[in-house]
Amino acid sequence: MQLTLKIWRQKNASDKGGFATYPVDHVSKDMSFLEMLDVLNEELTEKGQDPVHFDHDCREGICGSCSLYINGKPHGPLQTTTCQLHMRSFNDGETVTIEPWRAKAFPVLKDLVVDRYAFDRIIQAGGYVSVGTGGVPDANEIPIPKTIADLAMDAAQCIGCGACVAACKNASAMLFTSAKVSQLALLPQGQVERKTRAEKMVAQMDAEGFGACTNTGACEAECPKGISITNIARMNREYFSAVVSSENL
Repeated sequence: MQLTLKIWRQKNASDKGGFATYPVDHVSKDMSFLEMLDVLNEELTEKGQDPVHFDHDCREGICGSCSLYINGKPHGPLQTTTCQLHMRSFNDGETVTIEPWRAKAFPVLKDLVVDRYAFDRIIQAGGYVSVGTGGVPDANEIPIPKTIADLAMDAAQCIGCGACVAACKNASAMLFTSAKVSQLALLPQGQVERKTRAEKMVAQMDAEGFGACTNTGACEAECPKGISITNIARMNREYFSAVVSSENL
C-alpha cells in the first residue's frame, strides 16, 4: 500500500503547530497503525529529521495510552484503540489525517502527545476506599448480585484513553468520570465514601476545564470499551443526592 499522511507537528506546548505531509510506501495491510508510524519514524530518523512523537505503551488495547484522532474520529474508523487498528482498514492511495486529542484540558505537549494528567487528578480527588475488605477470600464472601457485579465490571473497563473527550463537541469528561464513580458506587466496598466521592470528582472535573454534557451520545459511540452513557445518569443521581445531603446537614 501507498499512503499520504497528514500529521500534526508541534514542537512544544507554546508552538503554534501545523500539518506536515509524508508519503509512505510498502505499507502492509497486516501492520498495526502504530507499526506504520514506526516505519515512518525510522525513515525520518535515517534522514536526520525529528520523528513523530506519539503516545503508546502496551499496544494490546489495555492501557489507554495510544490516543490519535484519525480521519476525524478518535482512534480511527473502528470502535477500538489506535494500537488495535490495522492498515487493512485503509485503502491504497488514501490520504490519512492524524491529529492529537483536541481539548482545553488535554494540552498538546509535542506533535501527537497530549497531557492527560487531568484524568489522574479526577481519580485522585475521589480518594481511597477505606472499608477493610481483608484478603481475597474475605472479599469474595461479600454477597453481590450478578447484575450489580456485571454493571460494576462494565464501568471498570474504562481505560482512560480520552476518546470520549475527543469525540464530544463540548470536550466533556462525563463518561470517563461517571465510569470511575459507578464502578465503586455500585459495590458494597464503595459505600463509605460514596457521596463525598461523587461530589469531589465532579468538582475536579469542572476545575480541569472539561465541557458540559449535552447528551449527544458521541462518547459512547466512540468509546473503544463500549462504556454506556447510563453511567452518566447514575453519576448525576449520585452527585445530586450528595449535594442534597450536604445541604441538609
